[in-house]
Amino acid sequence: MAFESLTERLSGVFKKLRGKGKLNEQDIKAAMREVRMALLEADVNYKVAKDFCNQVSERAMGQEVMESLTPAQQVVKIVNEELTKLMGGDEPQYLRLKNKGQTVIMMCGLQGNGKTTHAAKLGKFYRSQGRRPMLVACDVYRPAAIDQLRIVGQQAGVPVFEMGNEKPEIIAKKAMAHAKDHGNDIVILDTAGRLQIDDALMDELVRIKEAVEVDETLLVVDAMAGQEAVNVAKTFNEKIGITGVVLTKTDGDTRGGAALSVLAVTGKPIYFQGTGEKLEDLEAFYPARMSSRILGMGDVLSLIEKAQSVQDDKEAQESARRMMESKFDMNDMLTQFAQIKKMGGTAAMLQMLPGGAQIDPDKLDDKAMDHIEAIIYSMTPAERAKPEIINPKRKRRIAAGSGRTVEEVNRLLRQYETMQKLMKKARRNPKGFMRSLSGLTGRKGF
Repeated sequence: MAFESLTERLSGVFKKLRGKGKLNEQDIKAAMREVRMALLEADVNYKVAKDFCNQVSERAMGQEVMESLTPAQQVVKIVNEELTKLMGGDEPQYLRLKNKGQTVIMMCGLQGNGKTTHAAKLGKFYRSQGRRPMLVACDVYRPAAIDQLRIVGQQAGVPVFEMGNEKPEIIAKKAMAHAKDHGNDIVILDTAGRLQIDDALMDELVRIKEAVEVDETLLVVDAMAGQEAVNVAKTFNEKIGITGVVLTKTDGDTRGGAALSVLAVTGKPIYFQGTGEKLEDLEAFYPARMSSRILGMGDVLSLIEKAQSVQDDKEAQESARRMMESKFDMNDMLTQFAQIKKMGGTAAMLQMLPGGAQIDPDKLDDKAMDHIEAIIYSMTPAERAKPEIINPKRKRRIAAGSGRTVEEVNRLLRQYETMQKLMKKARRNPKGFMRSLSGLTGRKGF
């Protein structure tokens, strides 16, 4: 996940501060030196890192920290507030969509940053909100660019307007007329990129903006590019005038300094972040939530929203009812695994839990979930509904059918029995249930 190394470094700094009862000026200066180094290593712009640390130091030297009974926590609170401010404030920024007529969004950026994919992601995002977006193929240079847009558009359920190798500005103008005739209220222009910024690229984007009235010019920036991403954002803003940024590949193991620098350098907000390869892996960028993740506090709100987006309300209520009535069986377990996978797997969920960033995701074996699914799929419908009928002979058959061992089958059945006991305890004694749960989650392999 982005900011992994930064989170680790900052956690170390705050741990040292917590080891001190009271903080003096030297303690704060030493901590801020380490914070500044951590930010620079994360590829944050030097001036941004310096100004940030000066701002935090100025506040930390005040009475709210020096006279506090929990000075280290106050410093963390200040850092959290300043990080949030640095990335855009407490509330996310939203694209300005027209209520009447067409809203034109132009996607721009360097080649390979994910413009085409994120144009489709954006289309899918607004289609799910009841809008009628349309994608426009204005990249007439990259081989198979039009074919790629047609494919991802089809996957997203969004129509694609194309005119082959016609001039991009003419394509954009014709697309507007087509959108009006067919009732498309959002027009997303997928423009050409280059391996590096050049005058020909900029001139083409300017001509498109002259041909049609563009409401939002979104720069697609690769989070892995680090400081270079900020330089690209600055140049694009000076040359064509961007209104915001889409930050891609934030799920990668990156330094992520672009997210902390782009607003301060360009004055333009980050509207969205790409969190994976799937078309649904696009989220509104919440500065406060990202700050919380960076500081290892988790992002429970995003986790809840993601859970709500993949779970059907009736299905959730039915699962809860079956659990509380001790009717939870192997079919229900399969359903729960499917929900976890839709949410990005255990590693993605862990990143959103407080303290989860400190757990090495490499130690989490998402394949173990696949192994359990294979075991369950090897059971007969009767065995899934009533696992207690599984005898040694059935265990050997299930193990052979799933390609796993009898020991793994036994382990799954023991875990199932433990869950059944917990469900019964939950009905009789909720407090006792929570104590059992805390002990259970610490067991190896569960």
